[in-house]
Amino acid sequence: MTALVDTSVLVYRFDWRFPDKQRIATELLRAGIADGSLLLPHQALVELVPALTRPLAAGEPLLDPTDARREAEELLSQFDVLYPDEELVRIALRGAAAYRLAWFDAHLWAYAERFGIPELISEDFQHGRLYGTVEAVNPFLAASGSVSDP
Repeated sequence: MTALVDTSVLVYRFDWRFPDKQRIATELLRAGIADGSLLLPHQALVELVPALTRPLAAGEPLLDPTDARREAEELLSQFDVLYPDEELVRIALRGAAAYRLAWFDAHLWAYAERFGIPELISEDFQHGRLYGTVEAVNPFLAASGSVSDP
């Protein structure tokens, strides 16, 4: 099944602080590359570099800026990337109101709704819930031991 990947999945691939989530994200992304089942929204790439280069509590980022930019370029070559258009933004506006989603979550969801992608892989949505025609899937439930309900 085709699915859209949230930024957090991409970030967990590099986040040594959460080894179970890192392993799950790495396996998920590798499988998606192998079978072509995962798509990336432009938004995830825009959010990725700042997320990877932001200093953590210990003061160091997950990656230095050069490595973070290189990883973003690699993703461009490994995955099909979806880009926003006017219709997507209008769907996001309606989704933010209908589902009471934060703007960036609504925008992310709108990619899946707009392009007919049945699954959105993210920990920021209620697992198993349908948002329009899109089901939210949290791949990290086993690692966290709880269900996320924003």
